[in-house]
Amino acid sequence: MNACILGAAAIGMAAAGAWAQAPGETVRMNQIQVIGTHNSYHAGIAPSETELWKRMDPDRLRTLEYRHAPLDAQLSAGVRQIELDIVADSAGGRYAHPAGPRMVAEAGLPRDPPFDPSGVMPRPGFKVMHIPDVDYRSTCLTLVECLQIVRGWSRSHPGHLPVFILIETKQTPEKSKIPLTVPEKFTAKTLDALDAEIRSVFGPEETIVPDDVRGWRRTLEAAVRKDGWPTLAQARGKAVFLLDQKDVSPDYLLGHPALRGRVLFTNSDPGRPDAAFLERNDGPGEEIATLVRQGYLVRTRTDDGTEEARANATARRDAALASGAQILSTDYPASEPAVWTGYRVAFPDGAVARCTPVLAPPGCRITEPLEAPRR
Repeated sequence: MNACILGAAAIGMAAAGAWAQAPGETVRMNQIQVIGTHNSYHAGIAPSETELWKRMDPDRLRTLEYRHAPLDAQLSAGVRQIELDIVADSAGGRYAHPAGPRMVAEAGLPRDPPFDPSGVMPRPGFKVMHIPDVDYRSTCLTLVECLQIVRGWSRSHPGHLPVFILIETKQTPEKSKIPLTVPEKFTAKTLDALDAEIRSVFGPEETIVPDDVRGWRRTLEAAVRKDGWPTLAQARGKAVFLLDQKDVSPDYLLGHPALRGRVLFTNSDPGRPDAAFLERNDGPGEEIATLVRQGYLVRTRTDDGTEEARANATARRDAALASGAQILSTDYPASEPAVWTGYRVAFPDGAVARCTPVLAPPGCRITEPLEAPRR
């Protein structure tokens, strides 16, 4: 039996397109499943604003009643994919004065704690939030701050499984019962700035980018379907950046065919030159299994809008687990079960990861104890 014990530290990347096999760790990064969190930065809505939204829009509030621990705490608890929603703020200050506190004051409710005690919101740069004016409190307010937290955790936990960082670009105004700040549009220039912010935190030796995977192939799709993804030995200790929204892909690909020179893998479709990462958030499981077998990296959702968690409905979760999707996104990882029912998403025995059920090599098994931080 070719058992694969996955506990070695990361090794250097091999020459382009030729992934070296580390002794005892031949499993590739697309042959495992990890659990990630949806809106990983989400700090919840403050008490008085919660009361306000109960009065104004209780149905919408129902979908927002979850919150997450700080990013480093999630990673230490075994999460290996985080999601950061970003809004562009090239001039600074666009989101510095949300409507929520003003509305609380007008309603005569007690003042909530300040959401930006460090005063970072007036400065230029990408901000991290769910919905401007409504659901804007985050455990880390800027993209750079969030990434610095992840990098700090990574450096303190050498040899960890790769951490997938999903970036959702928010540029379409949300429907709301109050006027909301209109997000800044993402352009090719904005997306260049996004790459630059990521590179300001993570060095090239700390990431796996499309150029690393493509190798000598003309397209990413050909590389992942014919050559495969890096091994875990090569991916350990690294971050992999994924771009969620398809509406910005044309600008992100402009001048960068098949993502040459880019940092993020786009959410693409089979048959496209940039196709390596795909989202199938609603399944179906049979389609996901087929895509995984073809070599794509797939993300899916196990729950949405708090509904499964309130009813402890596990059918969608169990179908996602069985589908073989490598990234399973939830609002309720094992360390943060739903308060209503205890609903959570976890692997047996509290494992950080497992071999994906539809693509695992013979004898594959994963051991990933949480490493003690460096002293």
